Amino acid sequence: MEGSRKWLEAGVAVVAAAVILGGAGRTLWLASRPPIHGDAATIPANAATYIDRYASPVEDSRRFARTLTATDNLPGLSVAVALNGEIVWAEGFGWSDVENQTPLTPLTRFRLGALSKPVTAVAAALLHDRGRLDLDAPVQRYVPAYPMKQWPVTTRQLLSDVGGVARVRGDNNDAMPTQHCSSVYEGVRLLVDDPLLFEPGTQHRYAIWNWVLVSAAIEGAAGEPFTDVMVRRVFEPLGMSRTVVADIEGLDDVAHGNGRGPDYSCLAGGGAFLSTPTDLVRLGSVMVKPGFLQRETIAAFQTPPSLPAGASTTYALGWTVKSVELAGASTRVVSHRGSPAGGTVSLLTFPDHALAVAVAANTTDAKGVDPLALRIAEAFARQRKVSQ
Repeated sequence: MEGSRKWLEAGVAVVAAAVILGGAGRTLWLASRPPIHGDAATIPANAATYIDRYASPVEDSRRFARTLTATDNLPGLSVAVALNGEIVWAEGFGWSDVENQTPLTPLTRFRLGALSKPVTAVAAALLHDRGRLDLDAPVQRYVPAYPMKQWPVTTRQLLSDVGGVARVRGDNNDAMPTQHCSSVYEGVRLLVDDPLLFEPGTQHRYAIWNWVLVSAAIEGAAGEPFTDVMVRRVFEPLGMSRTVVADIEGLDDVAHGNGRGPDYSCLAGGGAFLSTPTDLVRLGSVMVKPGFLQRETIAAFQTPPSLPAGASTTYALGWTVKSVELAGASTRVVSHRGSPAGGTVSLLTFPDHALAVAVAANTTDAKGVDPLALRIAEAFARQRKVSQ
């Protein structure tokens, strides 16, 4: 406790610099703060799941996780791995709350920020599977409160961030909401007066507000509130008991990061979820083999759209699709990340390996999270290759 107080006191001056200097000051603060963990080997850890036959990749991955936590001066880190839909390892490292030295465990929740998108996309995929949601119909079929704009826009275009829906700040980034929304409809109302930025399907623009309309379309297609759809149709069937559509107030076991951040409630399925890596790999596992979703639906949601002149994006329907080197071969990775205030989360799925890996840290824009997730995936993929 005394050490954490000293850390907080030592950070006062550099926090002031961060306020003055903006992003550059924040980078200075993260680099300059005293070490949270003195020795990687002594970082506290809490495991919830560990299957003996994966002892070798687990031990390697534990070492990778401890090293990153120490070298990047992260308060805490949480990791989960699933193979063929089975959780084979889940562990938390370090502190959920540095000041009170609250251990970070696999049950600790993190804000997902933009990683809420693939969670929402699974609900859209499920409704499409059931014939309830026509991805190519104008979104107004399901969201009559959203008026026609200068061009029609479909749910498929919104899911792939080619819909052109935005509320733009002066620096051309999406404006964050400044109020609380108690329903998806209240979020939609914020978009009523804004024109589309471009003709849907002609450009790709990373966006948040497309997903407010996706959430509303899910609500309209299902005929029940968006939150109820997510809980009843996705979270409960998949065993995602730690995932919620909520703000952090009143929740237990939420990781405390380096910033409270804005109220994300108006973003609904574009940014309002909290979850754990364990729940995220459960979700990711439905995208690596058919079962919860049909094979054709999985393929459709993993296919980026083609833009005019044949150009293609790497962003499919709620998922980034790329190729990486894994276990000595080029492998498709279907993934997403988020970096909301106070956290960084990454979910990687490898359909060819039936593998899903999720990593979360309670520091905004922790650069090492994505590389760590890939390194862990490599450890597990290599073991499977050797054992085959």
